[in-house]
Amino acid sequence: MPLPKRARLLARLNRRLANPVARLFAGRVPPLAIVGHTGRRSGIAYRVPVVAFAHGDGYLIALTYGPEADWDRNVLARGACTLERSGRTVSLGAPRLVGPDEALPVLSAPVRAVLRALKVGAFLQLTPDPGLPPPAGTRPG
Repeated sequence: MPLPKRARLLARLNRRLANPVARLFAGRVPPLAIVGHTGRRSGIAYRVPVVAFAHGDGYLIALTYGPEADWDRNVLARGACTLERSGRTVSLGAPRLVGPDEALPVLSAPVRAVLRALKVGAFLQLTPDPGLPPPAGTRPG
């Protein structure tokens, strides 16, 4: 389903203004992180700021734009990405979409409240995969 015109405008503004600023500190200040992924059609490497939470030995990433954003579709198609968080980069694989009923209970109460208020309805769950090579190059997403 296409995003409403207002949501498309907000996404464009975020891509041009907020994301470049967020990338300055996102990989160092949790829960902000940077996902490195490769475009499924273009083959271009991108870096996108996200909100990621450690869960077990993997991570849960809040899909604030829903599961139809290009970056998460790219990660699902490739089956892998990198995540820069707390000053370190990890290779992740086995991406799986999960709903709030599965993801929210493992997060802290304040985080659950914020994500519910933002109406985040989907999460991407990933597990470490050190055998995966990181995406080549760096292009802001």
